Amino acid sequence: MRVQPEEFRPAAGFTPATRDDWGRLAVGVLRKSGVEVGSPEEALASMSFTTYDGVTVAPLYDAADLPGDAGLPGFAPYVRGARAAGAAPGGWDVRQRHAHPDPAATREAVLADLENGVTSLWLVLGDGGLDPAALPQALDGVYLDLAPVVLDAGARTAEAADVYLRLAAGLGAGPAGGNLGADPLGLRARTGVQTPLAEPAALAALARRAAGYPGLRAITVDATPYHDAGGGDADELGCSIATGVAYLRALTDGGLTIEEAFGQIEFRYAATADQFLTIAKFRAARRLWARVAEACGVPGHGGQVQHAVTSSAMMTARDPWVNMLRTTLACFGAGTGGAQAVTVQPFDARLGLPDAFARRIARNTHSLLVEEAGVAHVLDPAGGSWYVERLTADLAEAAWAWFQDIERAGGAAAALDRLIPERLAATWARRSRDIAHRASPVTGVSEFPDLRERRPVRPPAPEPAGGGLPRVRYAGAYEDLRDRADRAADAGPRPVVFLATIGPVAAHTARASFAANLFEAGGLATVTAGPGTDPEAIAEAFARSGTPVACLCSGDKLYAEHAAPVAAALRRAGAKKIWLAGKGEYDGVDALLYAGCDALGVLRAAFDDLGVAP
Repeated sequence: MRVQPEEFRPAAGFTPATRDDWGRLAVGVLRKSGVEVGSPEEALASMSFTTYDGVTVAPLYDAADLPGDAGLPGFAPYVRGARAAGAAPGGWDVRQRHAHPDPAATREAVLADLENGVTSLWLVLGDGGLDPAALPQALDGVYLDLAPVVLDAGARTAEAADVYLRLAAGLGAGPAGGNLGADPLGLRARTGVQTPLAEPAALAALARRAAGYPGLRAITVDATPYHDAGGGDADELGCSIATGVAYLRALTDGGLTIEEAFGQIEFRYAATADQFLTIAKFRAARRLWARVAEACGVPGHGGQVQHAVTSSAMMTARDPWVNMLRTTLACFGAGTGGAQAVTVQPFDARLGLPDAFARRIARNTHSLLVEEAGVAHVLDPAGGSWYVERLTADLAEAAWAWFQDIERAGGAAAALDRLIPERLAATWARRSRDIAHRASPVTGVSEFPDLRERRPVRPPAPEPAGGGLPRVRYAGAYEDLRDRADRAADAGPRPVVFLATIGPVAAHTARASFAANLFEAGGLATVTAGPGTDPEAIAEAFARSGTPVACLCSGDKLYAEHAAPVAAALRRAGAKKIWLAGKGEYDGVDALLYAGCDALGVLRAAFDDLGVAP
């Protein structure tokens, strides 16, 4: 018999599950794992975690968690998108970044990008990039009435804007949108430099000049300096909203109407491999800016214009190919979250100036997500998700509270003196502690490192100007140790830790793999004793290894019988430091390795014991 669609009800006959039902099941599972909880609520609470912004993420959500009506795409509060038709026709604006100081190389790369899917250009000029005077050469052959250009010239913004606009006028074509990139507060955050554009009259004059071209904006609120300094998502959002409000004040003080001022501002945010937080961040950012517009009396201003760039802080120099996976997730999160323009950083960005292959992979990341995966076919695909809607609302609330703190301190400019750096430093301290303990893993670096990798070689990139907020790298501490170990290996044998494996292979494999993974995260090689329990045989293997550092690896039952004798034999054979993979007190053992231990502390101690030079 043919089943009619209306007769097919997959949930028919099943009793609806409640939150308490799931909680009771969690109680049973936790108790079997040795975790005592007294109620379903306690069980679910024990499985929750808190983000670096203080937002609680629960293991379970239901309709009761929905924060309220998120509206419709294209309508205030713009949570579901700034445009009813989507971020851009056919997906989002594919914006490629170029920072090569050679105008000929930049031109070649720009033309290749535009011929292969890129729809707008982001040009880094001045310190850390191309000389603004070389713009005509770098853009030779580019149809400026078709390809929007975003300038990023720092202290030379006024000069770069003048060269660019004169170039467009000389070609007989007005700019096809884009942004002149004025961001005096962002420049101060990155470099500590104060520019004349910080004055309302100068900023307003540039905005009036941009307003003469449809779609062209003058101001970019770049929030990535706060992310790159170690800030969380709410930190980044609150700083961006405070900066945007500061620019609204400056533009209206300079003679623009509030509507004109809103039309001149674009926001740039970092997108990370945490896809759900990235989705929530871009949705929350639009809600926050809509709240500002409402307070300013222009609730229908059209929504926040957003440019996403994949996070620099998350990129690694070690095992750089994993960056392709990170940037794919980040691009997915930004596109799904509704960003109008997305920049995917090439996977080799940490190694120097990207080559043509890396730029091609970056371009094709967009194409795969839009053309093959169909990510852009649905507006706000995460909308309605109990989890995403709650996360968006909670993140917006945390960011708004931080924005109000900045306003109480006198605004973004005043808060840059002390309040903002202190807040970012506190967030980075929490994150770096998690990275050190491998609670926040970095794949290919702190987890599953490859000591045999052969990294591509790239020409060095120009050093960006410093002097402002710090620039952190999530993988930085581990990669610094890898560099030390590599220098030692270049001068002689690679530093080695001996794994004193006790018992049969099945008994020691798990902890030996754990220990090897940890030591290799710092560039230290490992050698094993092989199966067996004879202390003297293990000590002989240790002596042949030529290292003064050993780590016992086995199961708890075998440790009880063999740890102390093996440690004593290793000590007689010259062991300077003896670790044990696991927990417990055993004679002769100096320190323990276990999940959640301070891996960076372990590695630094091992470097000292091995005599590895700084």
